[in-house]
Amino acid sequence: MANKIKKVVLAYSGGLDTSVIVRWLIETYKCEVICFAADVGQKEELSGLEEKAINTGASKIYIDNLQEEFARDFVFPALRANAIYEGTYLLGTSLARPLIAKRQIEIAQLEGADSVSHGATGKGNDQVRFELTYIALNPSINIIATWRDEHWKFNSRESMINYARKHKIPITTTKAKPYSSDRNLLHISHEGGILEDTWAEPPEDIFVLTKSPEAAPDKPTYVEIDFKKGNPVAINGKKMSPAKLMDTINIVAGNNGIGRLDMVENRFVGMKSRGVYETPGGTVLWMAHRAVESITMDREVMIMRDSLIPKYAQLVYNGFWYSPEMKTLQTYIDATQENVTGTARMKLYKGNCIVVGRKSPNSLYSEAFATFEKDQVYNQKDATGFIRLNGLRLRIQNILKNKP
Repeated sequence: MANKIKKVVLAYSGGLDTSVIVRWLIETYKCEVICFAADVGQKEELSGLEEKAINTGASKIYIDNLQEEFARDFVFPALRANAIYEGTYLLGTSLARPLIAKRQIEIAQLEGADSVSHGATGKGNDQVRFELTYIALNPSINIIATWRDEHWKFNSRESMINYARKHKIPITTTKAKPYSSDRNLLHISHEGGILEDTWAEPPEDIFVLTKSPEAAPDKPTYVEIDFKKGNPVAINGKKMSPAKLMDTINIVAGNNGIGRLDMVENRFVGMKSRGVYETPGGTVLWMAHRAVESITMDREVMIMRDSLIPKYAQLVYNGFWYSPEMKTLQTYIDATQENVTGTARMKLYKGNCIVVGRKSPNSLYSEAFATFEKDQVYNQKDATGFIRLNGLRLRIQNILKNKP
């Protein structure tokens, strides 16, 4: 880099990578390191973080509770879009990264730091998510992408473990269990190590948020979720803040074995990777939201919105949260949610999440029209002309095809 690095704000988790990076940044750039840990729902993982960061060499650490902002401004907008990547992944890690990077840039400005840094590898998606956010919010900031830095001397987690032990940096990762986990209010992900064999079943001891379906209760749990303009606002009639609601539904759903996912996904950089995810509450909310939409959303609006779900999910997954196209897309999505107010009743049982009821003051469903019994509002003979007109092009095609 052309300019001397003086002060760096590091996105810090206290895990193996960022613990090593604190010491490495100080040794390599002779700079001050300020750690930043975002509390997006990691629970006990934050305990002892301040002491660990300072003992490793950081001059200061910010530990900011961003749970409400994460749920309100990142998870819920994606829920309003029914965002799901490659048909299965509810984007738990993808949604947290732009928030963490945004706050990191804010701290850099507060502290007069000239650089920001992260511990994402050169093979993954997170490097892109962090750095696209940095560029969007402060394109003049120096970015130290450690795994791509010319001075970086580590080539594996094992080499980092050895470095940490040499410098007496406390870590929890071991050679026996080298997979990494990332937890927040929406999910926990598990990657690497023994999970890199796509044929091997994930060991039961990696799961944190969910019981196995076999160990879940033998009786179903019923839960009612209220939505207002596409956002979940209450569980079983009790209103809650976004973060509290997420935390509550995670416990209920996880206890019933809901939300486990084992997938091989396509990373933005071009390779495939295997991830094991637990998204208990998000799975229930996603299905409940669609249930309320089913009675409140116009058919053509839903078709158009659904056609945009893959693009929305791709933008989130690839790190374009702060792009102009994302802003435009979110505006459209939110317009579709104006009437999505109502309640979904869900049955949770041994890994199964089943919609068993939905109601709304804005319901477009009419029993008078839908009934199979005698009605006074629909003339079934009208369907004859409807079918003939819709079949006209098919009739013409067949005539021309069989013309002698």
